Amino acid sequence: DLRIRNLHKYYGDLHVVKGIDLDIPEGEFTVLVGQSGCGKSTLLRTIAGLELADSGTIEIGCEVVNDQAPRDRDIAMVFQNYALYPYMKVYDNIAFGLRARRTPAAEIDVKVRRAADMLAIGHLLDRYPRQLSGGQQQRVAIGRAVVRNARLYLFDEPLSNLDAQLRDEMRGEIKRLHQELGKTMIYVTHDQIEAMTMADRIVLLREGRIEQQGSPLDLYERPATRYVAGFLGSPSMNFIDGLLDNGGGRLHVRLADGTELPLPASRRNRLAAQSGQPVVLGVRPEHVSRATAGDDREGLVRIDAHIDLVQPTGARTYATFKLGNVEAVAELLAHDVSQAGERIPLAIDMNRSVLIDPGSHAVIG
Repeated sequence: DLRIRNLHKYYGDLHVVKGIDLDIPEGEFTVLVGQSGCGKSTLLRTIAGLELADSGTIEIGCEVVNDQAPRDRDIAMVFQNYALYPYMKVYDNIAFGLRARRTPAAEIDVKVRRAADMLAIGHLLDRYPRQLSGGQQQRVAIGRAVVRNARLYLFDEPLSNLDAQLRDEMRGEIKRLHQELGKTMIYVTHDQIEAMTMADRIVLLREGRIEQQGSPLDLYERPATRYVAGFLGSPSMNFIDGLLDNGGGRLHVRLADGTELPLPASRRNRLAAQSGQPVVLGVRPEHVSRATAGDDREGLVRIDAHIDLVQPTGARTYATFKLGNVEAVAELLAHDVSQAGERIPLAIDMNRSVLIDPGSHAVIG
């Protein structure tokens, strides 16, 4: 397991990692995610010992490793740029770390071939890196890491140089690898899709601090702040300014264009005391659907929408419309709308919406 306490990292006057506390249990696949410059790669490199912490402690398996060299921390790392030796064949690239640790040749051969078979590159062992595709090179880099039987496996944006199809394939390969090895893995990415599909737990960083951590669905369905709500999900959550209003005896969100969106009974009691306060309404595109006759479920609010833009993707169509005088996106079924300019009935699921304090940006309900 990994335990980090009050970790700080500076580059001159630039404070990159700002007092991070983090516990990662043994065997977990944790994804560090956030925008460029949030400190996620610096945090990973500090865990590996490639950067020195300015203060705080890093424990691996209950052992403080702050003063240990990278090679003594028993960590395997996969880099963004593969870092393969161009003059070595695939077999020798995978075996390099084992040979450096004076592993017996027979054991090396077994481990290399097992890792190669696991990653479907057994037929490439006699090739040089220049003879491989990008995806194959990345598999070699991962193979070199997994033969180590290390305590921790660290991945620093390993798929960012691959095309979309290869990224999809490699996400599945890495997750399958984790299931087979059962080792602790920490994976850095700026891609929220990678984070959602691969992680046991997501740690979302913002400006050197942890904004929120939890399972992918925890962060997706119960974001703590506007930043978290907007970061996860594609297309991202719609945000519309409004006012909590108890007029007419029914608590609702009143938007700038006069639209009133009643809140379901399950949320009224918790929010009634905040009536009259400005809020930001957050609604995910998939929680806006084409309204159907007779659907009167609690919390489902019907509106009449003028569609400004239609973006078909196959099974789904993204439709842009105005809500509260701002653009919003609905994720509809393929044939729910055919072209821009149509007026269609939409249903907003207020059960799944979030209400955000515009001052603190915290989710209040």
